[in-house]
Amino acid sequence: MVTASGFPNSRMAGVPLAGGIREILGLAEELERQGRSIVHMEIGRPDFDSPLMAKEGAKAALDAGNVHYTDMAGDRDLRRAIAEKYGREQGLAVDADRQVLVTVGAMEAILVVLLTLLEPGDEVIVPAPFFPAYSDQIALAGARQVTVPCPMEKGFRLQVDDLRKAVTERTRLILLNSPNNPSGAVLAEEDLAAIAELAREKDLWVLSDECYEKFLYEGRHRTIAALPGMAERTVIASSASKTWSMTGWRVGWLVMPKEMTPYAVKCHQNVTSCAASFAQAGVALALREADDDVASMIDEYRRRRDLVVRYLKETPGIESVVPEGAFYAFPNIAKLGMTALDFCMHLLREKGVSIVPGDVFGSPGFVRIAYCRSYGEIEEGMRRIGEAVRELQARP
Repeated sequence: MVTASGFPNSRMAGVPLAGGIREILGLAEELERQGRSIVHMEIGRPDFDSPLMAKEGAKAALDAGNVHYTDMAGDRDLRRAIAEKYGREQGLAVDADRQVLVTVGAMEAILVVLLTLLEPGDEVIVPAPFFPAYSDQIALAGARQVTVPCPMEKGFRLQVDDLRKAVTERTRLILLNSPNNPSGAVLAEEDLAAIAELAREKDLWVLSDECYEKFLYEGRHRTIAALPGMAERTVIASSASKTWSMTGWRVGWLVMPKEMTPYAVKCHQNVTSCAASFAQAGVALALREADDDVASMIDEYRRRRDLVVRYLKETPGIESVVPEGAFYAFPNIAKLGMTALDFCMHLLREKGVSIVPGDVFGSPGFVRIAYCRSYGEIEEGMRRIGEAVRELQARP
């Protein structure tokens, strides 16, 4: 078969096709089909059901014939619910008609921002560890990622001095993710203030990925957009996926300066047109009425986090910090004398536990453990991990 010349193009050539989270999941599922007992701790997918009122709202929308296109910017009732949420929780005055865009999940939301804001060759500063899709989407936008490592010794929190050193005349955007996937790190208010000061000084945009905003084990979430002079240079990306356990509903959103909205809507229109109408109806109800469901879920994740932390502390040769948010632990396994990928493959094949190497998150030597399973499954998975580590250390 003859392939036309110029394939792949320069953007796709910069996107790795293997080695990510889904590949690990695929191997785990293949072993499962062979009859192996696998503890899945690789995918960041809440195991709770979606809120009942959201499901009932989607059903009612379907029964009412709400099966057609919505406004390209999203159903107005959902946009109003999003605006109300940020007013209630962050003190932001958000215009539902001029500052909110409903997207097909946060993945599309982030890509729309990158395609709308960036010129080819622009630089995006991304603190590491980071969600792997950032690298792919920056490459697809024709931009360049500049990675700023956030050391475990500092709790994986971005240090503004390191951020300042990464800024060049090509820097256009800082991409923040707090609470962070995969480290669970949370930027404190003083961190946000320092980053905001630099963004104002250097005239930079900030894209704030806040998909895990409710997954905080102490305190409350604070968006950088609420700081002085930041609303006009910040875009918030979030979704219903994690907070309300609605990953399959594929509804996300952007909150942005009103001048940017028409261009972001046009980009979104030409990528997906709109999110599913009946799903949007259910999400609007979740935003307004499901706070109790969310609180109960976070309480259970706190219990699971504490279990994982206890096992990690009891496992020699592994270094870790206590995650402050999200639902991941991100320990360092470098002292075991093997790469993170080798350790993950050994763990999967020998002990039937599926976790992800930190290389895909920009942090070699680390592994990500997702505690999105039942308490009993997590306990069994952590027991197997400890067993594997002790066996490796006992080798001559």
